[in-house]
Amino acid sequence: MPEPDSDALVLFGATGDLADEQIFPALQAMTRHGHLDIPVIGVAKPDWTTEQLHDRARESIAAQGDVDQESFGRLVARLSYVAGDYDDATTFDKLAQALGSAQRPLFYLAIPPKLFGTVASSLASSGLATHGRVIVEKPFGRDLASAKALNSVLHKSFPDSAVYRIDHFLGKEAVQNVVYFRFANSFLEPIWNVEYIESVQITMAEQFGVRGRGSFYEEVGALRDVFQNHLLQILSLLGMEAPAASDGDAIDAAKVALLKAVRPLRPVDMVRGQYRGYLREKGVAANSRVETYVAARLAIENDRWVGVPFLVRTGKSLGATFTEVQVMFKKPAKAVFDSSVAGHANKISFRLSPDVSITLTARIKKPGEAMVGEDVGLGEYRWPDDDMEPYERLLGDALRGDRTLFGSEAGVEAAWRIVDPALNPDQPLHEYAVGSWGPSEAEGLANDVGGWLSHDSAP
Repeated sequence: MPEPDSDALVLFGATGDLADEQIFPALQAMTRHGHLDIPVIGVAKPDWTTEQLHDRARESIAAQGDVDQESFGRLVARLSYVAGDYDDATTFDKLAQALGSAQRPLFYLAIPPKLFGTVASSLASSGLATHGRVIVEKPFGRDLASAKALNSVLHKSFPDSAVYRIDHFLGKEAVQNVVYFRFANSFLEPIWNVEYIESVQITMAEQFGVRGRGSFYEEVGALRDVFQNHLLQILSLLGMEAPAASDGDAIDAAKVALLKAVRPLRPVDMVRGQYRGYLREKGVAANSRVETYVAARLAIENDRWVGVPFLVRTGKSLGATFTEVQVMFKKPAKAVFDSSVAGHANKISFRLSPDVSITLTARIKKPGEAMVGEDVGLGEYRWPDDDMEPYERLLGDALRGDRTLFGSEAGVEAAWRIVDPALNPDQPLHEYAVGSWGPSEAEGLANDVGGWLSHDSAP
């Protein structure tokens, strides 16, 4: 039976950076597309008026270059503000008054994780959580133990079915297309296994550094910031078995089963790096050992993937900005042609950002008398940037009770189980040059499968 839609949206942290940079633009887009017609209540500590929150929303949306006067007018007509401390019961009394007759609010906790428990407990004690849902932002915990503790705290106030763990990366059209492409095309299943695939590479490269957010990055590093969530999500979509159905629970179960089959990281599986100049960034400790780059070789210990290395890397201040998956196939068992050619003849590439495409690379004969070939892209498909931004899509899904693109308790803990052994600042940290492709030590992870291929395909 479908879940009833939420009848109000409450934004905790309404004066913070996340609301400013992402949520207000998403709310205007939802209003423009007819997907938001309920009260929106901002809650935060500053002693603002509702008019001041309206001004902040306008400034936020204008910074994105797109204030639609008609849509913005409809948004602020239903946007109000409650000021107060999160540990003060009167704040929640005022919130209850602002909610009026709403019975199924969606609470968005755009606040530091250390405050999740405080707010959730107050919502429960005030009776507001009874039929509500709650969205929490990543990173969900700092390690396996803290993720379990956070789940326990939230479950005192909300059942897990009402907890929406948001990872905006899953809201991207290109990421969703990875799993759709896998299971909508019959030609893939017979060859999507160890018998035909030699290796899989996932790269999330950023040409920029921490951009003035050094104090934040000191708390997370590359492992916690994107590896444990974004990149392991991509890996699970690539590697999971076909879900029993297309609903969120079935897809999540398939992803969790895959993550549980991944061998936890060992020191020999991983290389950590830090770009030259990171220590001079504002907010960074002079002796920081936080990684801005990580490369890992992951093993999936199940029948489909045993023996296939999954090479995953991410880093800041690299040679380009892009996110890409490359699936490399084994060479033909009998090399009738081009027996001396090194490298991979066949691969499927998923470019997830900034441009979006799927390309099948195959080998064809070069014109001329000799039977020699070249690699070409066949059936390349490119499409424009996403019409719907991730936060718009994910907020709309949460309001409707659609959990397909949200993480579960089991999924979060399965991902931390993989990463937990690697969360050791005493492991080697290698310096690398800005504009390079990371420390040279990472090359050894991929030497036996032809090296990291994303260098050649970078934009």
